[in-house]
Amino acid sequence: MTAQLTHPHRHPAPMTSVQGTLALDYGHDVRSSPSPDLRLVAGGRAELEAFAHRFACAVVEVVGGDRGPSQLLRWTSEKVYAELQRRSALLSGTTPGDRRLRRLRSQVRSVHLFCPSPEAAEVSVHVRQGERSRAIAARIELVEGRWCCTALQFG
Repeated sequence: MTAQLTHPHRHPAPMTSVQGTLALDYGHDVRSSPSPDLRLVAGGRAELEAFAHRFACAVVEVVGGDRGPSQLLRWTSEKVYAELQRRSALLSGTTPGDRRLRRLRSQVRSVHLFCPSPEAAEVSVHVRQGERSRAIAARIELVEGRWCCTALQFG
C-alpha cells in the first residue's frame, strides 16, 4: 500500500504529462478552420520607408559621382546595377575629379512610397540640385527576404 500525499485544500493534479509541450484545447474541429493569411513581411511600413529613403540617397550619390555603384550591388537587380555602372562611368569620363569635388551636390528633398502589394513598392523621389529639380522613380520588390530595386528611371 502506497501513501498518497495530498494537501487537504487542494485537488489532485491530473496525471497527464504536458511538460515541454503546449497544451491547447481547440474546442472545435481544427480541420474545418480557415487557414490564416500568411505573408512574408520584411519589417513594417516605417522600416520600408527608411530603406527607400536610404536607397534614394545612395542612388543620387552614385549618379553624382560621390559613391561607387558597387555599394548598391546587393540592393539592385542586374539590369539596374548595369545602368548605375554605365551612368557612373559616363560621369567619370566627362567630369574631372577635381571639378566634381567643387560642384553643387544633388539633395534628396522627398521620397514617396506606394505599396501595390506586400511584396512590392513604388518609390518616387524629388531631387534638387541648386535651382533645378529632377525626379527618380524606382520599383523595389521583396527578393529572398530583402528589398531589391528591379526598375529605376531618371526624369
